[in-house]
Amino acid sequence: MNLRCKRGTAAALLLLGAAKSMAAGYPDRPVTMLVPFPPGGVADTIARPLAQAMGDKLGQPVVIENKGGAGGAIGIGQAGRAKPDGYTLLMSLSSISILPAADRLLERKPAYQLEQFVPIARITADPTVLVVRADAPYKTLQEFIDAAKSQGSKLSYGSSGIYGTMHVPMEMLQSAAGIKMMHVPFTGAGPAVQALVGGQVDALATGPSSVMQLIQAGRVKALAHWGDEKLDSLPQVPSFKSQGYAISFVQWSGVFALAGTPPAVIEKLRQAVKSVADDPGVQSRIAATGSPLQYLDAPAFDAYWKKDSASLAVAVEKIGKVE
Repeated sequence: MNLRCKRGTAAALLLLGAAKSMAAGYPDRPVTMLVPFPPGGVADTIARPLAQAMGDKLGQPVVIENKGGAGGAIGIGQAGRAKPDGYTLLMSLSSISILPAADRLLERKPAYQLEQFVPIARITADPTVLVVRADAPYKTLQEFIDAAKSQGSKLSYGSSGIYGTMHVPMEMLQSAAGIKMMHVPFTGAGPAVQALVGGQVDALATGPSSVMQLIQAGRVKALAHWGDEKLDSLPQVPSFKSQGYAISFVQWSGVFALAGTPPAVIEKLRQAVKSVADDPGVQSRIAATGSPLQYLDAPAFDAYWKKDSASLAVAVEKIGKVE
């Protein structure tokens, strides 16, 4: 072995040793879980009980940092620029897969690439639901669609941003039902839900967890959902498919680390999330949000994510360029 090879081998061994040493002491300070939406949305309501329980398992606090805007792109992009040491995690929705496809369609530089992230675990996976205010004049999906047809684009809906997880299903509905509504984007589900309750918009599509308390309080009502089967949290709400509209959309939530994070740190995070997911108390707290835990460990989540990303890229292409 020549001197150059010996030096290269020695350097590699030093780096490996340093990585193992860092992983052995991980975490020795608080961990940040970046949520790319404002408080009150699906990602935020799922992240908070998860982060608290993970902190107990890891022995260090897992602190939520909300960074909303651009349908999640600003926060996800910020997470993608973090150091891959396990001290910055990302709690994202399925919009993480949509936004790069939308950027390509619109011929603009993506805020991030999917390859920048490593999946740790899927936490929930729920169809979005179509909700309106409780005092809205339409009591059924068909009455809502008839109103949209008669009012042209005067009927409005809120979202977390263009091509986000609240926008894409509404585009699917408009295409399937032959209607056109006014799109009003906000920085996240929380502000969009507030706008619905306050009368600034007429409807929205969102995960059950961000509106469940409002439904239970009788302030909003769900007309339909984008799932294939009955929702356990809203068993009385029919699916679009059962009413003749062949559309479906699942809004999942998942935890990601940065690509390049030491494998031993990834493994610690996997085990922490798995332990949390197996805890009946945590399961109960997450289920209380209206989105029961539907855990997938890293390998299964990775396969699911790849398949879902491909499907969502096709959906974005079908929707085309929108304002």
